Amino acid sequence: MSEHARMQRQRLFGIGLTDLFAGSAWRVELEKELALTSQLLDVVIIEHDPAAAARPPVLPDGLEGLRPHNLLTYKSRHEALDAWALDELIGHSVNYRKLSAVPAAEAAEPTVGGVAQQPTRRLLPGHDFQLCAVAARKPRALCRDADCRSTALPSIFDLRWGLHDIRLIVLGDIEQHPRNAPWELFSADIERIRHGARHYRPHRPEAEALLYELYLRCKLEELDIALQLVGTEHRLIGPRMRLREPFYHRSI
Repeated sequence: MSEHARMQRQRLFGIGLTDLFAGSAWRVELEKELALTSQLLDVVIIEHDPAAAARPPVLPDGLEGLRPHNLLTYKSRHEALDAWALDELIGHSVNYRKLSAVPAAEAAEPTVGGVAQQPTRRLLPGHDFQLCAVAARKPRALCRDADCRSTALPSIFDLRWGLHDIRLIVLGDIEQHPRNAPWELFSADIERIRHGARHYRPHRPEAEALLYELYLRCKLEELDIALQLVGTEHRLIGPRMRLREPFYHRSI
């Protein structure tokens, strides 16, 4: 799979989560830049107003218990979730936590020899952060080598990787239920994608474009071709994009 196709798949994944959390107390950021040299984190789900009486989203399996900062990596059926991917996620989390540091409460700016210095910054507590790895298929080799603990749900695992806990969400084993429609759209199984498309209810009108592109992927099983047929990204997710009828009410 080309690098362009890989990035487009990850972007579609992020757009789907953006729609899921629309109008809630969390916001979703895509391809978060973490360094001067390009280091992109796939998706970050951030609690932006914990006191807001916003619409609580019906969350798919594995996203319960969200923390103020939730860092996600996504691997499609064309990519392996391996040791390097987890190391990379942890590395991104370290950089992200540094960028999220807040100014320390001090009465005056620190000075050295009368010269003002950069204000001291305080790292947010570790329990404010959660790491999630979302994979279209179960990483069997990784689960054999790592401390992979089952949960009450067959598709959700808790991975202990070094000193870090990572929530593993396997889309290929997710329960077929309307609440899991956002996950099923990105499964490796065509029938699951169809099931998810039938039950997904967009929260924003422009999200219909996401479903339309995923529909093309179901039909063609090749994202590059689907992108050529649908057109540019602006047409895909822009507010002017409209389907003749709601896609999610049609059968695939």
